[in-house]
Amino acid sequence: MRETLFNWLGQDLDGLACLDLFAGSGALGFEAASRGAARVVMVENDRAAAAALERNRAALGATECEIVRGDAAAYLARGGERRGAPPAGRFDVVFLDPPFRQNAVPAILGRLGPRLAPRARVYVESAAPVEPVPPWIELKRGSAGQVSYQLLQWSGDDQGGVPGNV
Repeated sequence: MRETLFNWLGQDLDGLACLDLFAGSGALGFEAASRGAARVVMVENDRAAAAALERNRAALGATECEIVRGDAAAYLARGGERRGAPPAGRFDVVFLDPPFRQNAVPAILGRLGPRLAPRARVYVESAAPVEPVPPWIELKRGSAGQVSYQLLQWSGDDQGGVPGNV
């Protein structure tokens, strides 16, 4: 599935900002960094997994990766900033692969909009396909065994529909 994902996204992620929510092993985030992403934020709630992410970042010398230990929904709710840190900015690509039993995909998709760059793409893995509603557009869909995976695109804006730089 990872090979399919990066074929969908394109092999070169040069200069993009990526967010790996529910990072787990960090495979998607580290892969994005290896493909030229300028910034990769990996959010992981599990203490042991976050520690492993820190060790792997150091071993790989992946300085473009930021590890955030905490809850994905809380990260989005606070705008991603930590006390005293600069604003986290918007993301071009988001990897969303929460534990299936959490059924977190709909809630997280509902909170992502303010954190997304125009035409941002969101990769979703879940037990069943997400039926996107505007401002989400489905670009691709596949399945492997009991796992559904999709690539969605954000078509919303935060200007109330006003075009351009107002």
